[in-house]
Amino acid sequence: MAVLEISDLVVEWDALTGERVPVRRADVVARLHAAGDRRAARIVQRMPVAGEFLDPVAMDKLLVRVHTELQRLNEELHMAQRFAELLVPLLTAIRASTSRLRVVDIGCGLGFMVRSLAASGVLGADVELVGVDFNRALIAEATRLAEDERLPCTFLSANAFALTEDATVYLSSGVLHHFAADKLPEFFRAQDRAGTQAFIHYDIAATRLAPLGAWLFHRARMREPLGRHDGVASALRAHDDTVLLSAVEAAAGMDAFLFEPSIHTNPFCAAMRPVVGLRPALVDNFRHALGRRARGLVAG
Repeated sequence: MAVLEISDLVVEWDALTGERVPVRRADVVARLHAAGDRRAARIVQRMPVAGEFLDPVAMDKLLVRVHTELQRLNEELHMAQRFAELLVPLLTAIRASTSRLRVVDIGCGLGFMVRSLAASGVLGADVELVGVDFNRALIAEATRLAEDERLPCTFLSANAFALTEDATVYLSSGVLHHFAADKLPEFFRAQDRAGTQAFIHYDIAATRLAPLGAWLFHRARMREPLGRHDGVASALRAHDDTVLLSAVEAAAGMDAFLFEPSIHTNPFCAAMRPVVGLRPALVDNFRHALGRRARGLVAG
């Protein structure tokens, strides 16, 4: 049976208009029961409703709390540093051919990655940093945090592929497993755009120990039952290297790589690893800029 994440079910957005769609609690509970996940069904059954629909205000507050806890996990996993490790040499390679540098984080949540990169200034003042998410409550909180921290970055509630300007580089963290395997090619194909030079997508490494590690980590670090449940579900849904590299082929204008793929690393440590897409003309310069770390870049 399919593994479902509660956070994917309790809010819904119209992909074309961006408007919120009411979610009937009984429907979510029924889907979780059909998937054999009684624990998740009990969690949703306790969520507040307005009439027969999940209370949107309560759902927004819940998801902000969960994403705040996820931000702590990202800090512990040094995710901003991991992205910077690849982005700094990548942007060095791109600067050789273009002065336009726009980095867009897809499904940014509270914007931890964008805000961290903006705060560090590690990418340079010439790089525009944008976070995009359908969830307006998360974007509002990300914007508030960035304004309080006086950071040079922008957050938008929108479809990342329907913005007025393409990204030079697309990013995501923990997004890929939210797509079914047969939907991943469409996701990667959408990034093979005229103005786009590369993408970096970090997600959970699909090792045999990943679900156990996720259970231990989320049990120790997260308080919200939704977050604890979805942390393990995410690990169970993670795509293996074969699925990812096959899907990346849909971005025909990009060369695909895994960076430190799970087969080359200690399974106890391979919590997150990225799939990287580059325009062929960038590959040699990127490897050179990456230095010794280029040994971890494995072609698909």
